[in-house]
Amino acid sequence: MQVQKNNSDILIKVENLHKHFGKLHVLNGIYTEIHKGEVVSIIGPSGGGKSTFLRCLNLLEKPDQGSVFFEGTDITKLKNEKELDQHRQKIGMVFQQFNVFPHLTVLKNMTIAMTLEKKIKKAEAEETAMKLLKLVGIAEKAHEYPGKLSGGQKQRLAIVRALAMEPDVMLFDEPTSALDPEMVKEVLNVIRHLAEAGMTCVIVTHEMGFVKEISDRILFIDAGIIQEDASPEQIFNNPKSERVKDFLGKVLY
Repeated sequence: MQVQKNNSDILIKVENLHKHFGKLHVLNGIYTEIHKGEVVSIIGPSGGGKSTFLRCLNLLEKPDQGSVFFEGTDITKLKNEKELDQHRQKIGMVFQQFNVFPHLTVLKNMTIAMTLEKKIKKAEAEETAMKLLKLVGIAEKAHEYPGKLSGGQKQRLAIVRALAMEPDVMLFDEPTSALDPEMVKEVLNVIRHLAEAGMTCVIVTHEMGFVKEISDRILFIDAGIIQEDASPEQIFNNPKSERVKDFLGKVLY
């Protein structure tokens, strides 16, 4: 899948992004663009800045310098939290640790944001929720609590809960890292179906086979910068950066 790029299709534009944690310079001047319908995977060593970069895209981490344009608006310049939240509603986020509400049923996990934030009526929200739960094979769990779900089921719930808000882009921060190996495939299949349906996806992951298969483009981030930005074919078969070659030599076997 290759997305035809033009300036009118730019969904996210990042310019000169910097982030410090104390004396640690985690992001050191990142520039990139993400286009509508594109699947961008972010790879690199632990501690290189991948997850921090992803969290800066919806300002879960506030950059110290630089701009993040989302659908033409520089969201780093927004002072009004309500206005920022309106943009965030269009940016779905899936974390490593599921982040579902343990005290709410699966169905209530799905509908709470739709009814409170989007002001959708309860019956309509529940209808949408059941369609999405059916899509990922956990509709029969609708009235159970997350404690009775497997890790893979919890992550599928987290994904469709984000989808229920009808986002324009989905951000995935190592969505399979907390899962047992046999549960990884079911979650990757959900992400694969989203990508095939045209959802813009930005994925931080260590699943190299999946990255190679699903990505339109790969960003290799290390030492707080994009060391290489290229197609899967180039990254895996003919990387330009010695750092990328060294990394792939260690993780591919």
